[in-house]
Amino acid sequence: MLRESVRALAEAKIAPFAAAVDEEGRFPQEALDALVANDLHAVHVPEAYGGAGADALATVIVIEEVARVCGSSSLIPAVNKLGSLPVILSGSEELKAGVSQYYTVMAVTDPDKRSRGISAFVVDKDDEGVSFGAPEKKLGIKGSPTREVYLDNVRVPADRMIGAEGTGFATAMKTLDHTRITIAAQAIGIAQGALDYAKGYVTERKQFGKPIADFQGVQFMLADMAMKLEAARQLTYAAAAKSERVAAGGEKEALTFFGAAAKCFASDVAMEVTTDAVQLLGGYGYTRDYPVERMMRDAKITQIYEGTNQVQRIVMARNLP
Repeated sequence: MLRESVRALAEAKIAPFAAAVDEEGRFPQEALDALVANDLHAVHVPEAYGGAGADALATVIVIEEVARVCGSSSLIPAVNKLGSLPVILSGSEELKAGVSQYYTVMAVTDPDKRSRGISAFVVDKDDEGVSFGAPEKKLGIKGSPTREVYLDNVRVPADRMIGAEGTGFATAMKTLDHTRITIAAQAIGIAQGALDYAKGYVTERKQFGKPIADFQGVQFMLADMAMKLEAARQLTYAAAAKSERVAAGGEKEALTFFGAAAKCFASDVAMEVTTDAVQLLGGYGYTRDYPVERMMRDAKITQIYEGTNQVQRIVMARNLP
C-alpha cells in the first residue's frame, strides 16, 4: 500500500517537473510541497517529535519510489535523515527540534586526540558568522542545491553539542551505517526508472520489421539489468531490516558491513543499468528529450557521496560478518 501510494503521488506530482528541475537547476519545490502535504518529507522522524515514525524499510521504499521519477527530489527525505539522524541518535531532548533551520557540524575540539577529539554540534544557519558560497555546477542531481558552508568565528552554546565531547566521529560513523542504506534506495529507484523507460521503448521501437525487444542481444541486456537491480533491492531491504533492529536496541548485526555493501552494490548497479538504458535507446538516449540520460547523470553521484565505493570496500573488508 505504501509503495502504491507513493508511486501514484510521485507520478502525478513530481514526475511532471523532473525534466524542468534538471534543466533549470532549481530546487524541486513542487516535490517538497507534495511530500509535505502527504507527510512523506521526513518519514524517519519518530512520532514523539512530530514525524511519521516510519521504520527503515518504509523510509527506503519512499526514497526509492520518489527517485524512480526524480533523483533530485528523492534527496528531500534522504538528506533530511542524514542531517537529523545524529541528533536522533545522540542528541539531548532539548536539541530535538522539528525545524529545518539547522546543520550538524563535526568540529575538532582536541587536536591531540585525532578522531576522539572530534565533537558534533548543531549550528543554526542564522548564527553570526555562518554564510554560504555560490551554488555548485554539477553533472547531475541539479535540483539539490549544493553550496559550501562558511563558519567564520561562529560561537555556539555548549548545550548544542550532540552527545559528549569527543564522540562526534563515532556519531558520524554510526549515522552512516544507517543512512548509506538510503543512498542505496535512491540508486535503486533511479535504476528502476531507467529500466522501466527502456522496457517501454524497446517494445515500440522497430527495426527490420519487428520490435527491437525481439532481438536476443536486447533481451540479454534487459535480463541482466533486471537481475542485478533485483539483487541490489534485496540486499538493500535486508540492510534496512538490520538498521531497524539496531535502532530498536538490538545487536549490531553486522550493520556496518551491510550498509556499506548495499550502498556500494546498488550504486554500481544503478550506474550500469542507466548506462545500458541510454544504450538501448541509441541516439535518442543521448538527447535530453528522453529521461534516461538524466538518470545516468543522477546515478553517478550515488557511487561517490556518503563515502566513495572504494571507501565502502575498505569498510566492508574491515567489518566482514
